[in-house]
Amino acid sequence: MSFPPPAFSDVAKASNDLINRDFYHTAAGSNIEVKSRAPNGVSFNVKGKSSHEGSTSGSIEGKYLDAPAVLWTHVLTSSSDAGITLTQGWTTTNVLNTKFELDNQIAKGLKAELATDFIPSSKDFGAKVNLHFKQPSFHARAFFDLMKGPTANIDAVLGREGFLVGAEAGYDVQKAAITRYSAALGYAVPQYSAAITATSNLSVFSAAYYHKVSSEVEAGAKATWDSKGSNNVGLELAGKYRLDPTSFAKAKVNDRGIACLAYNVLLRSGVTAGIGVSLDTQKLNASAPKVGTHFEFSG
Repeated sequence: MSFPPPAFSDVAKASNDLINRDFYHTAAGSNIEVKSRAPNGVSFNVKGKSSHEGSTSGSIEGKYLDAPAVLWTHVLTSSSDAGITLTQGWTTTNVLNTKFELDNQIAKGLKAELATDFIPSSKDFGAKVNLHFKQPSFHARAFFDLMKGPTANIDAVLGREGFLVGAEAGYDVQKAAITRYSAALGYAVPQYSAAITATSNLSVFSAAYYHKVSSEVEAGAKATWDSKGSNNVGLELAGKYRLDPTSFAKAKVNDRGIACLAYNVLLRSGVTAGIGVSLDTQKLNASAPKVGTHFEFSG
């Protein structure tokens, strides 16, 4: 494998995206997202969500690419591209988020992040340090929560000729104990992929499959079994059909008879709209379908 394998959380990404993404009913309301980029490269992202049952939630985020390049270029690298990113956000729940990233500057393939959040009303402060290390056949990550515990979550994936093997572990420094562990096996090529994961201390097992049948058709399935729960195995089937270069439709159904349909269309350059509906096929007369919409503007 000449490129880095996926992160541990993305070993089954193809099937998970097919089953979970672009089904807008999950919001049970309306979502709107506006993206823009200033001439100097600064990008902005505004999100809003309304469930029609409470107050509207949202956030605004600004991303500054290589903002301190002049200051850090000669300290960190001989390249004129310092690979520095500063992201700042503010949510409607009055949480201030800041993330500072150094990509490929401390060492080749290493990305370091410092993420903080601050709630002015309660003076609560959080700080996390994240490390991402990629090599042609190796991908490792470490997440350190400095204010809670502190705790550490570390995962790694090895890849060779499409085969993937990975593991994850959580550690609480104050308790001096391993808090969780997981494992995964997978195989991925551009046309199809398959993965088996064991999470929640090897108690929840999942098997996922994805197949890109053609340039227009995608199909996937996922089975999940909780060894500490019931004997039942959860099953989800999903498919995607690209109607034309600007639109696609998706459908999925699970073992409980919940069916979901979604449609996404590029209305014009920079304007995308989506609508999704979910209904219980076993209780069509008893429960109303859930309907959600999504609008995205970018420029």
